[in-house]
Amino acid sequence: MPTAAAFDQPYEYVRAELAEPDWRRFPGWHDVTDAEWRDAQWQRVHCVRNVKQLRALMGDLLEDRFYEDLLADQREMATMSMLLPPQMINTMAPHAGTDPAKVTEAFYADPIRRYMLPVRSDRDPVWPSHPHAERDSLHEAEMWVVEGLTHRYPTKVLAEMISTCPQYCGHCTRMDLVGNSTDQVEKHKLALKPVDRQDAMIDYLKRTPGVRDVVVSGGDVANVPWPQLESFLMRLMDIETVRDIRLATKALAALPQHWLQPKVTEGLQRVALTAQARGVNLAIHTHVNHAQSVTPLVAEAARTALQVGVRDVRNQGVLMRGVNATPAALLDLCFALQGEANILPYYFYMCDMIPNAEHWRVSVHEAQELQHSIMGYLPGYATPRIVCDVPYVGKRWVHQLAEYDRDLGISYWTKNYRTGIEHEDPEALQRKYPYYDPIQTLPEAGQQWWADQKTC
Repeated sequence: MPTAAAFDQPYEYVRAELAEPDWRRFPGWHDVTDAEWRDAQWQRVHCVRNVKQLRALMGDLLEDRFYEDLLADQREMATMSMLLPPQMINTMAPHAGTDPAKVTEAFYADPIRRYMLPVRSDRDPVWPSHPHAERDSLHEAEMWVVEGLTHRYPTKVLAEMISTCPQYCGHCTRMDLVGNSTDQVEKHKLALKPVDRQDAMIDYLKRTPGVRDVVVSGGDVANVPWPQLESFLMRLMDIETVRDIRLATKALAALPQHWLQPKVTEGLQRVALTAQARGVNLAIHTHVNHAQSVTPLVAEAARTALQVGVRDVRNQGVLMRGVNATPAALLDLCFALQGEANILPYYFYMCDMIPNAEHWRVSVHEAQELQHSIMGYLPGYATPRIVCDVPYVGKRWVHQLAEYDRDLGISYWTKNYRTGIEHEDPEALQRKYPYYDPIQTLPEAGQQWWADQKTC
C-alpha cells in the first residue's frame, strides 16, 4: 500500500476564518473605537496621503530606511500619488509585532504593501519600464466616443464617471488620468462637468442600441456622490437595450465602510429592485489581490449588497509578482473570496504595460502555468480566468495566443471584432497584435537582444 505522503496534493485546502486585524497595534490609532473604525467618513478623513502622516501613524514601528526608500520612489518612480484608507493599511503585516526591525522587514515583504505603497527598492533596477510601456496602455482614451466613454468591444462600453478613487493602487492601468499628478506623471484631466459628461454618455447609448453592457467605473464609483450615481444608473435602466450594468469599485475591499452606509445600501436597494423589475443584471465588480484584504467587514459589505438585491459581487484581481503570482496565493485568495465573503473569483488580469511596472508583471508562460495550477481545486463557476488585456485587442485567456517567441518574450494575438477606432480598417481582423513579457523573465539571449535594441 502507498504511504500517506504519496497522496500529498500540490495545494492543501485548510479553511481560514476571516479576522479583522487589530488597528490599535499602530500607535496613531491606539484609541480608535470600533464605532469610529466602522464610520466611512472617519476612514476617509484618516487616509494616509504622505510620509509625514505615515510616520505619525507608525510611531517608532518603522525604521528610517523604509521612509527613505518610500521618498525615493515618490521622487523617481511613482505613477500614482499616495492614498491609503485605514482599512487597507490595517491589512498590512498584521502579525509583525512591535520590534521595529521585524516590523520593517514585514512591511517590505508584505503583499498589500508591495502594490499599494511601493518603494524604490521594489522596482526593477535594469528595466523599470518596458520599452513598449505606455501611459494609457490599453488606449482607452483613444476609443472615447464621448469624454470618459470607451467603446472598445462591440456590445460593451466603459463609463469613466470620475477620475478619483478612495485609494490609489501603484499599478493602476489608468495612471494617466486617475489621481493627483506625481513627480513623474502630469495627469490628464476630464474637461466636462460631471452632469454634461453623463448627459453625453446617456445620449450616445440611446443612439447606439448595439451596446447592451455598461461598466460604470472611474476612478472608483465609491467617489461619485450617491445621488448622482443613483440618478445615472436609473437613467441607464431607462434605455431598453442596456441589459447589464457593472459597478466597478475597489472600495468594497479597501473601504467597505462606504458600502455599509445606510444612505448607500438603501440607494443600492432602490437601484437593484429597479434592475430586477426591468430584467437588468446588476453586479458589483471589486478588486482584491490578496487573501489578507478579505476581512469580516469586506464580507459584510459584499453580503449586504447581495441582500439588497445586487445579482452578483465578483472579483477582478491583477496578477502581480510579489503579491499573488503563486498557486497557493491565488487559491488562498479565491477560497477567502468565494468561501468566506460570497465574492465570485472572476478574472485575474496580467498587470498592464504601464511605466515603472516591470517588477510586478509576469510573463505569459508564467500566467499559463498559474492557470493550470489552480484548475480543479475550486468549483468550476468559481475558478477565475487569467487573462491578458492585449492593446487594441482586449481580454484574451492566456492560452489563446496565436504565436509565442519565448526567447524574445513576444506573443502575438488575434481578435474577432473591431474596436471603436477600426471600423474603416480592412486588416483589423487579420492582423496579429504583439504583447511583451517582462524582459527580466527572458533567457540571457533574449535580455541581450532587448539591451541591443535599447542602444541602437
